[in-house]
Amino acid sequence: MDLSNQHLQALYQAYCKTHLLWKAVTVSNLKQLEVPVNFSLVFLRKLERRLRLGQLAEQFVFNQIQSCETIELLAENIQIQNGKHTLGELDALLKIEKQPIHLEIIYKFYVYDDSLGNSEIERWIGPNRKDSLQEKLTKLKEKQLPLLYSETCKSTLKQLELDHLNFEQRVLFKAQLFVPYQQEINFESLNEDCVCGFYISLKQLDAFKDCQFYIPAKLDWFLEPDDTIDWLSYFNFRTDSEGFLKNNQSPLFWIKDEAGELSKGFLVWW
Repeated sequence: MDLSNQHLQALYQAYCKTHLLWKAVTVSNLKQLEVPVNFSLVFLRKLERRLRLGQLAEQFVFNQIQSCETIELLAENIQIQNGKHTLGELDALLKIEKQPIHLEIIYKFYVYDDSLGNSEIERWIGPNRKDSLQEKLTKLKEKQLPLLYSETCKSTLKQLELDHLNFEQRVLFKAQLFVPYQQEINFESLNEDCVCGFYISLKQLDAFKDCQFYIPAKLDWFLEPDDTIDWLSYFNFRTDSEGFLKNNQSPLFWIKDEAGELSKGFLVWW
């Protein structure tokens, strides 16, 4: 997907508007980094290659950080290798008002399934059911953040002349959340402002026969629905969705109802 500058700016600004998954509280003892509000709303970085959505989110964060006078970006995407074996990567090392920070950057899409677990955290899962919020938090705590303290990482920091710094650890975890259609969800520790839409199953799709649909490309999942696109009829959307559903993929869609109101959702395969 080749991005024009205008398209890239729209994606960046949509990223900037996405809310943190939690704010004042800590979740699993993980503290969020809140980027100061004085960052630039213009994306100035040059992209050398096509990036996946998560990689593009990292570039958006680096752009924000570099435009903040109070933050110094020391290093980004630091590969930690033991010989030819890659142990992992540190997303970013930075300094905020003289305090060194190791930052891990996450951007996710989750749907709420109340049949899972016993807690709010356990019930948020990827729309394809391949990952979950609980799994991601566990990976952060047990693998990604501890990498900073590995012996291999210490030698990498020495090569970067950063081994003398005492890093605190933060995450920048943003997410778009989708709730079951016409169902109320109680939020306790997570940020309700992250709710961006709803999800439905195929058997619920008939309720939307009079609506129009659009299936955006993956990078456009950042965006809010836009009316300046070529809409699909209900029947064409149902046909186009079949290939996704047969492969256990849940397409994200934009929808326009009879009144012209736009919203966003997932059609889940399960």
